[in-house]
Amino acid sequence: MTRHVTVGLDASPGGLAAARWAAREATSRDAPLHLLHVEEWPVTPEHPQTFTQSLVERCEALLQDTADQARRDHPGLEVTTELVQGRAVEELTRAADGSPVTALGSRGLGSLAGFLIGSVSLGVVAKTRSPVVLVRPGQSDATSPAAEGPDSPPEIVLGLDVSRPCDPLLAFAFEQAARRNTTLQVVHSWSLPATYTYAAILDPGVGREVGQHAAHELTDMLRPWRDKFPGVGVSETVVMAPPAGELVRASGGAELVVVGRRGSRPMGPHIGHVAHAVIHHSSAPVAVVPYE
Repeated sequence: MTRHVTVGLDASPGGLAAARWAAREATSRDAPLHLLHVEEWPVTPEHPQTFTQSLVERCEALLQDTADQARRDHPGLEVTTELVQGRAVEELTRAADGSPVTALGSRGLGSLAGFLIGSVSLGVVAKTRSPVVLVRPGQSDATSPAAEGPDSPPEIVLGLDVSRPCDPLLAFAFEQAARRNTTLQVVHSWSLPATYTYAAILDPGVGREVGQHAAHELTDMLRPWRDKFPGVGVSETVVMAPPAGELVRASGGAELVVVGRRGSRPMGPHIGHVAHAVIHHSSAPVAVVPYE
């Protein structure tokens, strides 16, 4: 895997926001920034797009202008560019698999509606073996809420399922918090098993016991990562509620929301209902990290 941070760049506001986010990420990693623009080729087998010289020049100008801006914003940052023809999902997935993190843009639908994720971004998120961060216009320029005072919400929010190992997810979230010198809020949502529902009505203590067990499991899962990253402040939120809703709520005060995606699915793009909901409704950039 190469060291550079990759951006799937286009001329949309979301694509340019992703480039700004990635430039800061590359600077924090002391790594190069790689700008990749893919021209879909062919658009359809029946009507292939004509890859004219003028189109090539426009694409190269977009890459050059964005690279120049990144260098102005981050003096000393090494920036490379690449223009390719091909299927966007395949080309971006190839690039993402060779990078520790890739940023893609998404059109914003406002503070309530969240993202509009296209089929290309969805396909890349579902297929790549590396983390992908989805950024919409305005998010990469937002002021960090943690800088406003000690009572501000945590800057990194991690949604965690304690029922299965997820070391890549934990590693990414803790490394992000350590690199940015920010706090980490870990959210675990739980629900009563169907067999417990009637018992919980008769004895509310049953629900408390399940919740306490979930809290202990979360603490145990986080303990080695707290030891590995002693400088990262960590808060734990264990709640009986749908996980997507809790993560969307927490995103309001976050700089980044981190969610997981279990390994690739043979039946095509699939990222899970929780990650899908968070992507569409988060008010912060969303990092989707594959694991297992």
